[in-house]
Amino acid sequence: MKRPFFLLVALALAGVGVPANAALVNGLKAVVHDSVVTFDQVESLTSQTLDIQRREYRDNPQELERRINAARAENLEKLLDRELILQEFKRSGYSLPDNVLDELVREKIRSQFQDRATLTKTLQARGMTYEKFRQQVRDQFIVEALRQKNISSEVLISPHKIERYYEANKERFKVNDQAKLSMIILNRPPDETDNATRKLADEILLKLKEGTPFAELAALYSQGPERNKGGERPMQEIKELRKELADAVQKLNPGEVSEVIDTGDVLWILRVDEKRPTHFKPLAEVRDQIERDLLVEERSRIEKQWLERLRKKTFVRYF
Repeated sequence: MKRPFFLLVALALAGVGVPANAALVNGLKAVVHDSVVTFDQVESLTSQTLDIQRREYRDNPQELERRINAARAENLEKLLDRELILQEFKRSGYSLPDNVLDELVREKIRSQFQDRATLTKTLQARGMTYEKFRQQVRDQFIVEALRQKNISSEVLISPHKIERYYEANKERFKVNDQAKLSMIILNRPPDETDNATRKLADEILLKLKEGTPFAELAALYSQGPERNKGGERPMQEIKELRKELADAVQKLNPGEVSEVIDTGDVLWILRVDEKRPTHFKPLAEVRDQIERDLLVEERSRIEKQWLERLRKKTFVRYF
């Protein structure tokens, strides 16, 4: 006879061995003190990205399976961490008054569902009760509040640490050769037989050589997205350009205009407005970015230590 789910939990909490196959059939993945993490919870969390992974690795079933299993393992740990925090809330004697929870629920309804009627329809579609929804709001608030309390949002990163990080990771801030370009782009119709597009490009190039402003001709003839800006494009790394354009840009000095570049379906005329050689972004430009990254890193370290302490004083068992 198959053991009821609640009995499996009771046996697990009592330290009685549960056959692995029984745990799987009944959906038990882990026990955290007097709470459980179920197979369905892990699968529900994993399913949120499952379609994306299946599309990305549809031609590589082995890699797909590896990715899914890794996601399951990661999501199990996330759910375990959540239960550890909820257990800490109970163990510490905290409480969440009903009137506070009621306001949290109302705010959640306003922000995500607009009104109670929409919430009810959504919950019915998900097969979820209102009480379950209310419990989720409560648990989410508790987890976020304890994380905030134990993983200080006021972690300070010293200027010296930022400078050391910059010097140790300077390659991260390397910018390869750049160019600011203006472009005249002509699309060649697929059914063209009289080479009219090339003739037009040659005429435009002749006008440029005769002194007609590049922006004027770009606004008149170009079919590129920057037509209304006189063909002007933002500064970009030269290696980001398609090879034919990059090769032409490398040979030009600022202010010079290319010959017609024919790539088959498109014809291009380029003007190099500015060039910048390979360089490193200065510390002043990336200081805020480094500080944000170090804050995330430090908070992650503190959170990991905190959760490890919770694990040491909480009964946790995997199945």
